[in-house]
Amino acid sequence: MVKLLTARVPRPRTSVHQPTRGYRVFQGVNGVILTLVVLVTLYPFVNIIARSFSGERQIRAGEVTLWPKGFNLTTYKIVFRDSMFWRNYGNTVLYTVVSTVIAMVLTTCYAYVLSKRNLKGRGVLVGVAVFTMFFTGGLIPNYVLVTSLGLKNSVWAIALPNAVSVFNLLVMKAFFESLPIELEEAAEIDGLSTYGILLRIALPLSKAVIATMILFYSVSFWNSWFSAYLYMDRTELMPATVYLRNLISGATTGGNAGAGTDQLSQVGANIQAVTIVLTALPILCVYPFVQRYFVSGVTLGAVKG
Repeated sequence: MVKLLTARVPRPRTSVHQPTRGYRVFQGVNGVILTLVVLVTLYPFVNIIARSFSGERQIRAGEVTLWPKGFNLTTYKIVFRDSMFWRNYGNTVLYTVVSTVIAMVLTTCYAYVLSKRNLKGRGVLVGVAVFTMFFTGGLIPNYVLVTSLGLKNSVWAIALPNAVSVFNLLVMKAFFESLPIELEEAAEIDGLSTYGILLRIALPLSKAVIATMILFYSVSFWNSWFSAYLYMDRTELMPATVYLRNLISGATTGGNAGAGTDQLSQVGANIQAVTIVLTALPILCVYPFVQRYFVSGVTLGAVKG
């Protein structure tokens, strides 16, 4: 009887879907286009690295493409032997970490508050934030404000004026709005406060957008030089970006930027490439660890406006 029942049960048909000729052509064309885009994107990076290790004559002659010509480490030696470079590099790490932490705390709290549709005055708070995207006080008022508050020659002159990016704020706000409201209602029934819901419910579900915002803020603060150039009066307080800017200026004008003029004149052609490599390298090393959160964080935060 069991054998009869087994024999009567029809077996599911397994059909393998064969891609059509048009779809295969599309895949081939798409692969070629994406390969070309990758090559075009990578070429400037590879060229910059090659120029940083090349000689001045070969660079000026336009002989450097993807491989160094006239191998040269003079610029790297000038930079690495200068103790001020390492001090300024440490300042860059300190400024980036402190500024990113402050920015993330303020942006996260502000965005979570704005995501509550029943908040009184919500429209005013959103309007105040959006207003600053189009209108600013200007350079001189900002300088007077920072100076009058006694923030000059401190990390706060870099961290506080740029603590909240409105674009990042709106992305995080949209992400918090996309979270299921039922989770917060269940947490309230369990006795969690507003801060408890934020720390134990909202933030654990927001790892993607938080990692993306950390990347945005850290890259912005790492590459920033004008704020330090404006508010820092002592060389030992400058970040590495200002040091490298002064190095380029010294090689261009023949001035002294922590190294001899004769040495700088020998490496003037590749000094810009070296500065780009030294500035971008730490970010390039960090990016692969947060890349998996990057696309999902931005797209999830842009689902609702």
